[in-house]
Amino acid sequence: MPAGCGHARAAWLGAALLALGVLGLLLGASVGSTGLGSVFKARHDPVAWQIVWDIRLPRTLGAWLAGALLGLAGAVAQGLFRNPLADPYLLGSASGAALAMALAFAVLGVSGLVAGGSGAALAQAASPWLARLGLTGAAFVGALAGVLLTLVLAQGVQQTMRLLLAGVVVGYVLGAVRDLVQLAQPDVLQAMQGFTLGITGFIGWGACGVMAAMLAPLLLAAWLLARVLDALTLGEATAQSLGLPLAPLRALLIAVLALATGTAVAQTGLIGFVGLVAPHLVRGLARSTHGPLLVLSALAGGLLLMAADIAARVLIAPQELPVGVLTAVLGGVYLLWLMKRR
Repeated sequence: MPAGCGHARAAWLGAALLALGVLGLLLGASVGSTGLGSVFKARHDPVAWQIVWDIRLPRTLGAWLAGALLGLAGAVAQGLFRNPLADPYLLGSASGAALAMALAFAVLGVSGLVAGGSGAALAQAASPWLARLGLTGAAFVGALAGVLLTLVLAQGVQQTMRLLLAGVVVGYVLGAVRDLVQLAQPDVLQAMQGFTLGITGFIGWGACGVMAAMLAPLLLAAWLLARVLDALTLGEATAQSLGLPLAPLRALLIAVLALATGTAVAQTGLIGFVGLVAPHLVRGLARSTHGPLLVLSALAGGLLLMAADIAARVLIAPQELPVGVLTAVLGGVYLLWLMKRR
């Protein structure tokens, strides 16, 4: 396919994903536990409008923002490691965030809180610094700490295989430590359920602001580093022959991956398959270089998680499915279909 045709197709796909995202936002604002209602009619009812404005809209927009961060991180991970099965949690960010949350719950001595929780329990925390940091902050710091530990074990970013192996080791070790914390304090296990299953019901406007403030600069940084990913697809030797300083540029890409993943995980918990599937969907619809691919993956990831969030509210209404369970099922079915087709 000629380059011009590929870019035009990518532009049309981006416009379609944006339009679907706007429609999804309106649909998500209209879907509640009582069924489907009109967001425009709700403006004439103060109580209904408060539900739409304070609960449904930030939840739906937050799901889109978290999905966009995971989609961006997934595209960066797959380009960085030259592996279509790479996902945002590959470098230990998920296990680090989960361990930090378990430790925070253990210190707080409370149960029933999930990702995004705060309030009186935090105000009564034994550690003042933990009360100021909050649960979402602890998850974010834990995700970054997991990635940093992976970098330390891999002795830098020079060798991709060492990074992959170190990420696997960190994931298992930190996961085992989290299990020990949960065994020591069984109440932590109940409090961690929402985080490990993935949940969007506690996203508010503050969380949306945090994710939006992180998504914009990270998307710009990834766009500027897209040439590095294009060069890496040809192999490290070829990339080095082009005169690219691979070590610092790879470190910047890992920083983008870690920050995007940590921000999303801190607000929604562990939601799988979005970062893995979104780049695959984009590649199947529009072949392009990594610049457009990164943007399209973010848009596709946002749309996927938003659609999963709406479906999680509808399928067993008035109850809700954990959105992470739904994305895992749908993502697994998609990958099985992809495997059979190829």
